Amino acid sequence: MPVILTETEAKALLKKVLSYSKADECEVNLLGETRGNIRYARNEVSTSGALTNVNLQVQSAYGKKVGVATIDELDDASIEKVVRRSEELAKLAPENPEYVGVLEPQEYVKSSGYYESTANITPADRADAVDKSLKLTREQNLIAAGFLEDRKGYNAMMNSKGLFAYYLDSNVNFSLTVRTPDGTGSGYVAKGYSDVSKLDTAAATRIAIQKSKGSVGAKALEPGKYTVILEPTAAIVLLENLYFDMDARSADEGRSSMSKPGGKTKLGEKIVDERVTFYSDPQHPELPAAAWSGDGQPQKKLFWVEKGVVKNLAYSRFWAKEKGVKPVPFPNNMIMGGGNATLEDMIKSTKRGILVTKLWYIRSVDPQTLLQTGLTRDGTFYIEDGKIKHPIKNFRFNESPIIMLNNLETLGKPERVVSTESNQNYIIPPMKIREFTFSSLSDAV
Repeated sequence: MPVILTETEAKALLKKVLSYSKADECEVNLLGETRGNIRYARNEVSTSGALTNVNLQVQSAYGKKVGVATIDELDDASIEKVVRRSEELAKLAPENPEYVGVLEPQEYVKSSGYYESTANITPADRADAVDKSLKLTREQNLIAAGFLEDRKGYNAMMNSKGLFAYYLDSNVNFSLTVRTPDGTGSGYVAKGYSDVSKLDTAAATRIAIQKSKGSVGAKALEPGKYTVILEPTAAIVLLENLYFDMDARSADEGRSSMSKPGGKTKLGEKIVDERVTFYSDPQHPELPAAAWSGDGQPQKKLFWVEKGVVKNLAYSRFWAKEKGVKPVPFPNNMIMGGGNATLEDMIKSTKRGILVTKLWYIRSVDPQTLLQTGLTRDGTFYIEDGKIKHPIKNFRFNESPIIMLNNLETLGKPERVVSTESNQNYIIPPMKIREFTFSSLSDAV
């Protein structure tokens, strides 16, 4: 059986799995994928690899007693074995008071993240893409370390009430660090696409080279509050923590930045600048996603924050039932609106500030204010009178994305970006922020 099944093939296989079920309810999830990668360091390819993965997960329920078993073999004997195992586990399990049963069949919007260009990548294609990068760093006597990984695969699910869902997609991520031979200059770039034809490794490498060479001779600047321009790679590692916090239950229970005293939430309240809007949309052409969530709930375009106001929080089916509201599944992607300013425009309009190209090592300080700490890295630059004057030594920062988005000055043009923390792809703009808090210096490059 092929690793990547068509929708028809996946449906037939899942029907077979369900035919073995003797439980009150059964839900089956199926994953098939192939991945390929190439890694290089010190201007030489170090590894090249491929992965093939098939996973079948069966959830059986007797009343509220639930058991789950998984297997990576799809012959009839293995399928029957995993179904029986899930049923045995269910009978042994205590009742799960939060189990709400499987869904009836649902209607889904059409979404597609699959591109033949990405699905057909060969080892030779990866080598050619990396070669274009390495030629540039070798020519300039710089040292490159990078990673390119592509994936194609599908997810499918079916349950005993007749619900069926299927999604086929592809993706490629490329990341690169370029350093000067003495190790004092460093630049980073990361790009992610569904369609590999949009990936230009040479152009990406030139960006990292520019940052690397430009960051040599960094000068110390006193910590404090500064106007900052955050490139999308820097901003996303803070923003995604806000996205992850859009959960109704944790807000209701007083455990998040969406909580208010007295067991209330900030749903319907303005929490950030009115120019801030972010939404999820499985049909977005630049960031497609599955039109269904893990339990089969439909995904559709949904505003989470609109003009600064919290419009939606994610409600699991259990928590929605507890609160007497409709369930809202957690999104499969996130897109932030922006403006028309370019990065150059933002720099020109800055009397005194700092350009931050990357933030990393993000850690939570206070969940209820969403205060985060971390470090700048791989190119931090001082701006004076509308021009980049010189590189500066890195800082530790203490900042909340909510406070940050209340101190917003300018939003640029949104672009697809890869988070260095989660490796997930988003669409966000570069942004200019006033009074960003840097708490101390860091000697790292």
